[in-house]
Amino acid sequence: MKKSLFKKYLSVTSIIIVVSFLFLGTVMVVFIARYFQSEKQAQLTQNANSMASIAGQSVVMMQDNQYLIDGSRMALFIKAFSENVDADFFLVDQSGAEMISTYSIREDENPNEDVKDRQNISAETMQQALSGYFSATGTMNGLYDSNYYIIGVPIVTTNSSGQQVAIGAVFAASDLKVLDVFRDETIKMFLLAAVAAFMVSFCIIWTFSYKLAKPLREMAIATKHFGEGDFSVRVPVESQDEIGELASSFNQMAETLAAGESMRRNFIANTSHELKTPMTTIAGFVDGILDGTIPEEKRNHYLKIVSQEVKRLSRLVKTMLDLSKIDSGEMKLRPTRFDLSNTIFVTLLSFEKAIEDKKIEIRGLETASSLFVDGDPDMIHQVLYNLLENAVKFTNAEGYIDIRLSETNDRVTVTIKNSGQGIPADEVAMIFDRFYKTDKSRSQDKNGMGLGLYIVRTIIRLHGGEIGVSSVENEYCQFEFWLPKKKAKDMNADKGKENKEQKDSKWINPLKSDNKQGKNDKKAKKKEDTDSAPEVIEVTDVEVVEKPKDDDAALH
Repeated sequence: MKKSLFKKYLSVTSIIIVVSFLFLGTVMVVFIARYFQSEKQAQLTQNANSMASIAGQSVVMMQDNQYLIDGSRMALFIKAFSENVDADFFLVDQSGAEMISTYSIREDENPNEDVKDRQNISAETMQQALSGYFSATGTMNGLYDSNYYIIGVPIVTTNSSGQQVAIGAVFAASDLKVLDVFRDETIKMFLLAAVAAFMVSFCIIWTFSYKLAKPLREMAIATKHFGEGDFSVRVPVESQDEIGELASSFNQMAETLAAGESMRRNFIANTSHELKTPMTTIAGFVDGILDGTIPEEKRNHYLKIVSQEVKRLSRLVKTMLDLSKIDSGEMKLRPTRFDLSNTIFVTLLSFEKAIEDKKIEIRGLETASSLFVDGDPDMIHQVLYNLLENAVKFTNAEGYIDIRLSETNDRVTVTIKNSGQGIPADEVAMIFDRFYKTDKSRSQDKNGMGLGLYIVRTIIRLHGGEIGVSSVENEYCQFEFWLPKKKAKDMNADKGKENKEQKDSKWINPLKSDNKQGKNDKKAKKKEDTDSAPEVIEVTDVEVVEKPKDDDAALH
């Protein structure tokens, strides 16, 4: 049978309270009983000593070592003491014979009352009492039916020689039932107080346990809804303690799961669309070629279209493979030292046609020079490709793209800014989430799946850097990332020589005015400088690859 956390907590706490009360009650009763007994003993001892002192002062005649005590005077004191402390007093001589007692006074006052016979005190008891002090529990030689607490002290007086002598003893006896009654009353009072305290504690603990377990029950219910695909359930945050913090974190997790589920569905829809479109195109053109619908002279044209769609499918599959590597942690860097400026120019030339068609102005590279960084050149090319493709795609006609490189002691920073509609303020924080697309209408980003910027951020972080975005709607959008500088000794040893040669090489910016001379003398210049100067990298000789249609296609 399932036992809830609420019942477990309530049961354990209740058991702890009951055990604590029992332990506390036992200790309290024992200590109170001992205290009562010691107080009773001290009271009897004090009154017995007082009675003995009065008896010693009440000696009226001394003859032949025989002492007479004023009986009437002592009777008054014994009666008063006996009523005051609820005890019986006995005055006995040295032999243990009774001289006067509470019982003898009672017999004188009530002759017809049946009073028990009393025997002499035993010699052993008298010896202890005459020696100074006697203490014991018993029946007083059968006088009592139950045990009494008995105290005995000597009666001391001064003889004719002026010496202190013990002429008898005073015994005081108190019923032990008084202690039992006191103990029983104490236990009753404690039980009543304990039951009342337990009931109040139980109510408080029940309320506290219920409130403590309530958020956990709600989380369990919400988790079942999550398992069914419903991420709309939230747990109310009713406190500021650890449970409240847990509920708040649970709600944040729910929002993340809901966002992830939404992005997953969008991803499936986008992927289905991306797979369906080229496959439909390929199937249609291939069927047209096979059944003769497409004439012979146009087959090469349509075969090129089929080739482009196949490449598009290849890029889509590679994007998925990269995403899988990121999730499994298999994406590894192959670090080397390369020229970041050259990589930017090479990547930018991939979009030459689109830039010319939209008449986009390229800014910021007029004075750029070689800037070497340590990292994976293929991955950084992929980062630049994605960022520049997005910039070209979303820049307005006759707008601009501003590319800046800067260098500090510990990092190299790249800033890519483009004019256009920008990113809405409420979407900036989600721009790097996987499957997230700002252009949900697909009016401009028709082929994207929302993975490009997620992969970009992952690559930058793998290099130990970071990327950020800022935007003003209907004005501009700016991405900025930085890469840390590393010492050459941190790179692979077998590439040290290559890195040094790259660092010493001279790169010519194709946008500088002094680099506009024609290509006619380029071969002659290379031949002339072969033996005296390092090789010059001419970006004008870079082969321009066709622009992929997918915003995440910078994976080649």
